[in-house]
Amino acid sequence: MTNIQETVSPSKPADRFASISHAWRALRHRNFRLFFGGQSISLIGTWMTRVATSWLVYRLTGSAVLLGTVSFVGQIPTFLLAPLAGVLVDRWNRRTVLVWTQALAMVQSLVLAALTLTHRVTITEILILSGFQGVINAFDMPGRQSFMMEMVTDEGETQRADLSNAIAINSSMVNLARLIGPSLAGMLIAVTNEGWCFLIDGVSYIAVIASLLMMRLRPASHFQKEPSTQKTTMLEQLKEGWDFVRGFVPIRTILLLFALVSLMGMPFIVLMPIFAAQVLHGGPHTLGFLMAAMGVGSLGSGLSLVFRKSVRGLLKMVPIAAGCFGVGLILFGLSHVLWLSMILMALVGFGMMQGLTSSNTIIQTIVPQDKRGRVMSYYTVAFVGMAPFGSLFAGTLAHWIGAPSTVMVSGAACILGSAWFFTQMKTVRQAMRPIYEQLGIIPAPLVAALEEEAAN
Repeated sequence: MTNIQETVSPSKPADRFASISHAWRALRHRNFRLFFGGQSISLIGTWMTRVATSWLVYRLTGSAVLLGTVSFVGQIPTFLLAPLAGVLVDRWNRRTVLVWTQALAMVQSLVLAALTLTHRVTITEILILSGFQGVINAFDMPGRQSFMMEMVTDEGETQRADLSNAIAINSSMVNLARLIGPSLAGMLIAVTNEGWCFLIDGVSYIAVIASLLMMRLRPASHFQKEPSTQKTTMLEQLKEGWDFVRGFVPIRTILLLFALVSLMGMPFIVLMPIFAAQVLHGGPHTLGFLMAAMGVGSLGSGLSLVFRKSVRGLLKMVPIAAGCFGVGLILFGLSHVLWLSMILMALVGFGMMQGLTSSNTIIQTIVPQDKRGRVMSYYTVAFVGMAPFGSLFAGTLAHWIGAPSTVMVSGAACILGSAWFFTQMKTVRQAMRPIYEQLGIIPAPLVAALEEEAAN
């Protein structure tokens, strides 16, 4: 098998990207460069707000249950609204959707900043504003994911190799912000209060709104191009999207594992203030160190994917990443030393982001353009929509058995999910192979060799 792959020439000539380093080839697109610049600034503020919100809730209440409740309220709108949002994203101007979601998110952050800086904020107001942000995210995430294709399109031709690279660069950008944002938040909270984090976040949205407005898009890309989409009702489109996700084995299998990891694994983040304060006997700076360490691991994961030349071979990383994530959580639950906990957080971050980005890249590669918004809405449900139930469960379980035991239970569930995915790999590969051949990801000689090997 190795010899076959080594002898087959790549489907895309190397000199195609001679004008720019292969690892950063998506940046040759002006629209994606603008997106990269605006998001790089805005995401730092986003991560500052996430850390500041969790610390503010813990400072006001000291309750693990309320930490989980705030997270639940902030994410449940995505679970309820994302499928409908996906239909609308497929019908509407995607750039306009994103401009509105960023503007509304800016208002939410500034209101939270004003309440906190004037010492008027209460847990009730935090819950209301978190729910409002959840509604925004239900439209923002599928819109952002489906808009990625338009940012790497030149003269009507989508560069799929650039799409996978753009997703990897975007993940690296998110994780660089995850590294910087929590560290800044921890230091800022220690010397002032959480309100300044919210204020910085609110102002940072100006950068991404400006980048979206400066993009030059083809007129046809402003509207849904498929006539059938405009002739069918929203309910019919909603059913069509669900039938596609349910019936297409690769997407169904990936999203099932992703949903399990989001339900059982991702909610460990809401327990981080407890680990910082009670397990590691620190303060907001300790929380910042833990989140920054996770950012280091996540950034390493994103960079490893940036240097990949193709989506081929990425499928096996999905269960490996889930297993790595689970092992990291179990060991983190056993640690009571800061430096060791930071190393384990890096491992957790690597596994989490490797699975997230690999899944995203594969789905974006194989999904038809006319269903992109709807499929990415179910991806959003799996990623964000399941987390509120997990957050509520994690907060409640931590109240009874403690935060360390809770994250160990979470890690064990992720490992079981990884083992299940490995049993489905053969079926998933068989379903993906014709699409990869059609897109030129798997060269025809290699396909023939793979089929012959499977027959023998």
